Amino acid sequence: MSKVGGLFTVLVVLGISAPSWAASTPSMEEMWRVIQKQQAEIDVLRRKLADAEQKADAAVLAVESGGAVSAHAMAANNRTHLGGYGEMHLNNLQGEGGAADKDQIDFHRFVLMVNHEFSDRLRLFTELELEHALVKDNNDGGGGTSPGEVELEQAYIEYDLNEKHRAKAGLFLLPVGILNETHEPNTFYGVERNSVEKNIIPTTWWAGGVGVSGDLAPGFSYDLALHEGLATTAGGTYNIRSGRQKTAEASSKDPAWTGRLKWTGVPGLELAGSVQLQQDITQDMDSAADQAMLYELHGVLNRGAFGLRALYAHWDLNGSGPASVGADVQKGWYFEPSWRLNEKWGVFTRYSTWDNQAGSNAGTAMDSEKTQYDVGLNYWLHENVVLKADYQVQDNDNDRNQDGFNFGVGFHF
Repeated sequence: MSKVGGLFTVLVVLGISAPSWAASTPSMEEMWRVIQKQQAEIDVLRRKLADAEQKADAAVLAVESGGAVSAHAMAANNRTHLGGYGEMHLNNLQGEGGAADKDQIDFHRFVLMVNHEFSDRLRLFTELELEHALVKDNNDGGGGTSPGEVELEQAYIEYDLNEKHRAKAGLFLLPVGILNETHEPNTFYGVERNSVEKNIIPTTWWAGGVGVSGDLAPGFSYDLALHEGLATTAGGTYNIRSGRQKTAEASSKDPAWTGRLKWTGVPGLELAGSVQLQQDITQDMDSAADQAMLYELHGVLNRGAFGLRALYAHWDLNGSGPASVGADVQKGWYFEPSWRLNEKWGVFTRYSTWDNQAGSNAGTAMDSEKTQYDVGLNYWLHENVVLKADYQVQDNDNDRNQDGFNFGVGFHF
C-alpha cells in the first residue's frame, strides 16, 4: 500500500469515529505514526502470504510424489539444480614407428553436477566425475588394474559482491583456454579433446583456491584467482599435465596466480588471454627447477554457419632441471575452422602442433614436436545429444604416429 493510500484510510477512519472534524483533529506527526504502523502490519501480512503460497505449492508437489518428500524439502528443491554430461569413445588407430595400435571402446567420462542457490547472491557449484567407467581396488586379488578414477572437479561457493563483480572460494576450473571451463561434448567438434589444450594447458585443470571475476566495461570481463600450483619434477620430465595436484592433499607451499581478460564486444566473437605465474613449479621438491609462467591467447568466432577456433599456449620454466631435458619451453597451437551445414550436421578440420620439450636441449627437442591433422563431423540428434566421427593423421618428428578413426556419442543435460 502506498503512503497516500494509507493516509486516505486513516482519514476515513477518523471521519467515521469523530463526532465532528472540529472535535479533535490529529496532528501530522500522529497521522504519520499511524500510517507507519499500518504499513508495517501490511508488510508482515504480505510476507506471511508469500510463505503460505510457497508451502502450499510444495505440499502439492509432496502429495503428487507420494508424500515421500517433506513440503520444506520440496520448497528448497526449487533452488537446487541437477545436471551432467557423459561421452563414450571408440578408437581404431594404427600405430607406426614404434607407436602402439589402439582398438578400444571406452566410456571416457560420466559427470554429475549439483548446484544450489542459497539466496539471490550466494550459490554452490559442484561437479563429480567418474572416468573410464570402472574404479576398483587393485589389491583385491582379482588381478589387473583399475582404469578409472573418481574425481571432484568443482565444489565452490560463489557470492555476488554487487551487480558486476563476484567472488568464489573452493575447488574450481581455472580460467585458461577454450575448453577448460566449457567442455561438454555437444559444445565442441572432435571425439577427443584437442591435444594442445590437453597437453599444454592442461585441460581439464582444476584447483583449490579463491577468485574474483566480473565486468570492467561493455564487452570486457576479467577473472583473477589465487590457487594451488603445479607440482611437476624431473621424475615426470617436468611435464605440465603430470604436475596437476587435483586438490588431493595438495601442497600449498607455492601457490599460483591466474588472470584472464576477455572481450566479447562483437556478437559471435570472443578474444581472450590468460597468464599464470608460479614461483616454484615443483613445490620445493626439486631444487633444479624454479619459477614457471604460462601465456595463453585464443579466439572464437561464430558467424552464421561458419565457426573458427584458434589458440596458442606457451610455458617458460626456469632452472637447470627443465633445461636439461628441453622442458624449459613447452608450447602448442591449433587452428580449427568448421561449417554448420544445417541444424543437425556440422563438419570441421583442425591442425594442431605441440611440444613439451621445445626448449634449450636441442638433442631432445629435435624429435619431440608432435603434429596432428583432424577432419570429421558432428550430428546433433538434439542440441544436447551428439554423435561424432573423425579421422586423424599424425606427422611426428620421431615417426611415432597413430592414424585412424574415432567415433563417439555424447550428451549434456
